[in-house]
Amino acid sequence: MYEMINDVFVPKIAYCLYRICTPDWKLRPNSVERYDLTYITKGSTRYTINGKVYELGPGDLIFMTEGDEKEAVTYPNKLMQCYTVNFSMLYPALKCPPPAFPTVSNIGLRRDVIDLFREMTISWSEQQECYVMKTRALLMLILHRLSEILIYSDSSSTSDNRINKVTNFIATHYSEKLTVKDLSEMVRLHRVYLGYLFKQQTGMTVYQYITLIRVRNAETMLQSGKYKVQEVAENCGFSDVNHFYKSFRQIRGFPPSRCKPKKR
Repeated sequence: MYEMINDVFVPKIAYCLYRICTPDWKLRPNSVERYDLTYITKGSTRYTINGKVYELGPGDLIFMTEGDEKEAVTYPNKLMQCYTVNFSMLYPALKCPPPAFPTVSNIGLRRDVIDLFREMTISWSEQQECYVMKTRALLMLILHRLSEILIYSDSSSTSDNRINKVTNFIATHYSEKLTVKDLSEMVRLHRVYLGYLFKQQTGMTVYQYITLIRVRNAETMLQSGKYKVQEVAENCGFSDVNHFYKSFRQIRGFPPSRCKPKKR
């Protein structure tokens, strides 16, 4: 059910910014409108949310929903700096809210999360062409990453850029012959150590991940109704149709023949 909710939730951003507090900064008592997400990167603050007091600092995440009562102050000798975004549902009639995060949680200072917040804030402030779409997409990535950390208990504090490089390469070269040896050489790691890091970050072996990406793309091709199974297998990097059938059934739980074109 949780996954279904995320499939249809689309945010509408009211504002987002990187706040650098002054000594006299404070949030006067007021009710939250929409959804309010704040990620503290420096300094300290005291938030009062629905009558409960929280002493917060770097790595703390605050998630408030419509109607929550809030007020806050910072400390002159430890001025707070934070990313904050206020958003609602683009399609409220669907009644599908974002993930139900705790009001306050500590996720630590995570480089990948900070980078996403920074890029989202820059996109929103620059307002270049299609910035609304880009900012919305980045917020979706932030919510997805926070879901992994807070709901799916992904304890990794950062993502390894070398593994990101490998997954990005797989995503665009899945139709080609891929080996752990070639991928490890690409990022200058021993293939055994690459396998260790890859499993640690993704929860899968390199070959399991490659197969997953190939099957996902194969399913998309089959749903278009434009390709035969043989063509799909060849275009998605499978050595033969039997291997494709076996892999597809193992991952999706049903054979490729049951994958029907989507109705438009």
